[in-house]
Amino acid sequence: MTRARLLIRRIHLWLGLSVGAVFVLLGLTGSALVFYVEIDRLLHPETRAEAAVNAPGWNSPVWDRALATGRAHMHGAPGRWSFEATDTPGPIPARFYPAMPHAGHHSAPRTMVWFSPDGRRVVRTAPWGGYTMSWLYELHMQLLAADIGRQIVGWSGVAMLALLLSGIFAWWPRGSWAKALAFKRDAAPIRRLRDLHKLTGLASAGLLSLLVATGVLLALDDVKAWMLSPPQVPAPRSIDDGGGRAVTIAAALAAAHRAVPDGRLAFIDVSDAGDAPIRVRVELPGDPHRRFPASFVFVDRSSGRVLAVHDGRQGGVGTQIAIWMRSIHDGSIGGLATRVLAVLLGLVPLVLFVTGLLHWRRRVRTATPHSAEMPL
Repeated sequence: MTRARLLIRRIHLWLGLSVGAVFVLLGLTGSALVFYVEIDRLLHPETRAEAAVNAPGWNSPVWDRALATGRAHMHGAPGRWSFEATDTPGPIPARFYPAMPHAGHHSAPRTMVWFSPDGRRVVRTAPWGGYTMSWLYELHMQLLAADIGRQIVGWSGVAMLALLLSGIFAWWPRGSWAKALAFKRDAAPIRRLRDLHKLTGLASAGLLSLLVATGVLLALDDVKAWMLSPPQVPAPRSIDDGGGRAVTIAAALAAAHRAVPDGRLAFIDVSDAGDAPIRVRVELPGDPHRRFPASFVFVDRSSGRVLAVHDGRQGGVGTQIAIWMRSIHDGSIGGLATRVLAVLLGLVPLVLFVTGLLHWRRRVRTATPHSAEMPL
C-alpha cells in the first residue's frame, strides 16, 4: 500500500471517528424532518381538519379575521404575523415574531399559532422549539446552540464532504473493478462488515454529497453569499401618510393577485412597524419549492398599491442555485418519491458509522497497531 493511500485511509478513519456521530445525528433528524408537517399533524390532533371546508385563498376574508384573533390572543403585543396558505382544509398555521430590533432571521424568537379554519379561534399555540418537530428542526439546523450551532453544523458538513471523498479515494481500485465491487457472503465477519460499509458508501456517496453540500450552504450564510453572490434586493418601504389607516389583508391580496395572476398564495406577512409593507409570498410557475417559494409582492400598507414584485425566476445563476438548494436538501424537488429517497439517505450515515466503527474495532483487536485503519 502506498503512503498516499495509507494517509487517505487514516484521514478517513479520523474524520469518521470525529464527525461521524454528528453525521448520524443530522441524518436521522433530517429524515424525520422530510415529513415535518405530516408528523406534527399526527402528534397534534387539534391541528387536523375540523370540517370539510376549503382552505382560504386569495379572496378569503379569513385572513383579516385571523389577524384580529391573533392580535387579541397576544394582547396587542407589537410584532409581525406570518400566515401560511397551505391549500389544505383545516386549521391555519401562523408565526408570530415579537418586535425585537436586534434579532436576526435565524435567532428571532417566534410563537407558532394555529387558527380555526374560519379564523375566529386559536386552536393551538406553542413556542418555536417547544414542541417535538420544531425541537428536532433546531437540533438539525443548529444543534440547539443558536448561531454558534449553525457554524458547527456548517463546518462539520465540510468535514463530512471530505469524509465521503476520502472514502471513495481509499476504495478506488487499482485492479479488477468486479473484485472491488464484490460482496463476499461467505467471507469472515470482518470482511462482510468491510464490504457492507464499502458498498453502502459507494451507492449513496453522490446523493449524500449533494444533501451535505446544500446543507452546508443553508447553514453558512456568509459562505453562500460568497460562493453564489445572489443580489441583495432591499424590500420597499411603505409611506406612512400620518392618518394611521391600514388596508385590509383582503385588499392587499387583491392587489397582489392582480400583479401576479398566475401565482399561488404561500405566505402573508403583516408587521406592526409603520413603514413595513404587507409582504405576499407567492409560488410562480417554475419555482422548485412549493412551501417556501422565492417570489414576493410588496403592498403599501396605507394605499394598498403594489410597491414591488420580486420574481425569483429573474435572478442569475447564483440566485437560481440558491433557490433550488432548499428543495434539493429537503427532498421536495421531485415530490413524494424524492422525499422518501431523502428519508432513506438520512439513515445511511448510521449504517456507515456502525459498520465502519465495528470493522475498525475488530481490526484494532486482531491486528498490529500499524494496520488499524478503516479501509473501504
